[in-house]
Amino acid sequence: MKAIRRLLVLALVLALTLGLSAPALAVDKTELESAVNSAAAYLYKAVANPQVGSVGGEWAVMGLARSGYAVPNEYYRNYYASVEAYVKACKGVLHEKKYTEYARVIVALTAIGKDPANVAGYNLLTPLGDFDKTVWQGINGPIWALIALDTGSYAMPKNSTAATQATRQMYVDEILSRQLSDGGWNLTDKGSSASADPDITGMALQALAKYQKQTTVKTATYKALARLSAMQDTSGGFASWGNANSESVVQVIVALNELGISLTDSRFVKNGNTVLDDLLTYRNSDGSFKHTPDSSGSNQMSSEQGLYGLVSALRAATGKNSLYRMSDAISIGENTSAGRKKGEGLEGKNADVSAKPITAAGTTFDDITNSANRAAIEALAARGIINGKGNCHFDPDATMTRAEFAAIVTRGLGLTAKDAGVFTDVVPTAWYAGYIGTANKYGIVNGVGNGLFNSNGTITRQEAAAMLTRAAKLCGMDTDMTTAGIRDVLAQFGDYVTVSGWAKSSMAFCYQENIIDKSSLNIEPKTPVLRCEIAQMLFNMLSSANLI
Repeated sequence: MKAIRRLLVLALVLALTLGLSAPALAVDKTELESAVNSAAAYLYKAVANPQVGSVGGEWAVMGLARSGYAVPNEYYRNYYASVEAYVKACKGVLHEKKYTEYARVIVALTAIGKDPANVAGYNLLTPLGDFDKTVWQGINGPIWALIALDTGSYAMPKNSTAATQATRQMYVDEILSRQLSDGGWNLTDKGSSASADPDITGMALQALAKYQKQTTVKTATYKALARLSAMQDTSGGFASWGNANSESVVQVIVALNELGISLTDSRFVKNGNTVLDDLLTYRNSDGSFKHTPDSSGSNQMSSEQGLYGLVSALRAATGKNSLYRMSDAISIGENTSAGRKKGEGLEGKNADVSAKPITAAGTTFDDITNSANRAAIEALAARGIINGKGNCHFDPDATMTRAEFAAIVTRGLGLTAKDAGVFTDVVPTAWYAGYIGTANKYGIVNGVGNGLFNSNGTITRQEAAAMLTRAAKLCGMDTDMTTAGIRDVLAQFGDYVTVSGWAKSSMAFCYQENIIDKSSLNIEPKTPVLRCEIAQMLFNMLSSANLI
């Protein structure tokens, strides 16, 4: 009986080993390189000022750093400066419960050659030495702890405050203990007859990839691969929670690449389609990615994961280290440029303008999880520039009043709120009186005539553009444009003739400086602008002005 068991184990190991064939191209290498460059170019532009966050932060930085795309070192140095400021603000505690916050930042820092053991004097590896706290949030904890620690082959950190000092083997065993009876993993269940989820199964395999010498790991991997193969649809893709999506596809691609399995392995070719073939169907012409096949436009999270999925495939196809084996990470060096430091502002800015420090690190809202503007909202909220609407909601699709707009711009520029009593309809005791007074003093906002401000009036797109342009000038940006330049910028849009004369130069400036998204076909200048859009516009302006 023992001999039969040994034969069965040997058969499983042999089957897995045969599957670990040398990587081959699922698509033409030239096409894959072009797709990586296109996705990287899009993301480099879309995430111009990465901040600490699961969107618009670490995944974008990691994907770009591992892509080989020509990104200036200053880009990564600015990100690192943001990490330092963030870590200082929260005194080294990125989150009390979600230790994947540490893992995500560690992965990104490793990708750019920075030491996570010393960030503004804090060791971000140390929390991962606490087993109980790391596994508290479920299987994501041990998965990302292993991935993060292994990206730089870091020694298991000693955590003197931990009730249970973690080891790598403990995390491996924890992942194995949660494998479902069907061979895969999902977010919440453990060893039950529940159904596997391709995302979590893919991530679990990524974490276990470096532990294949262990027979138990290799056996579990074989079962998981069989489950993933059975879950793959005829287009070569995967579905999570009943919906085909690009993120699930990415996690499987990365898992196969980390294991050294070819994307053309027969187990993962369905109806002639590979998993990489399927991922490419989610790609938009501008290099961004959709979330689902029938989605319109791009999705920021999908675009960030889409990039690193393509990068993972290209690295495998060209014989480079896998995505998470970062002994070949780039080196960005120290910031030795003679230019102004991050957050110091531009030459020529008004002396009263200053960057707002992070005072509420980790602030987020329940209703912005899938928002394309999430990174901007979180960055402003962390600095107390913009607030929510209560009950952990931001209400991103609501409009904004003129008073609210004056408040966030005044706070964004670090100006002291002081009512000047200029407008007769602004009650001195109103919460916004000081903000309106200061914004008016510095020429950012004007009234509507007859000594009135119309505090509760809704901000339109062209009004927001005009006010942000005045704020940009105060920050030291060159806002002057020629008549020809204004015409050339606005003529790209079908309804440019509807822009009011007084707003044309401001609209053109905001488009030229990427303060306003250019992807829409029309300007819609008199349409009320949404809270999420205003947050993005202000974030973009502050980024260009080196104030965030």
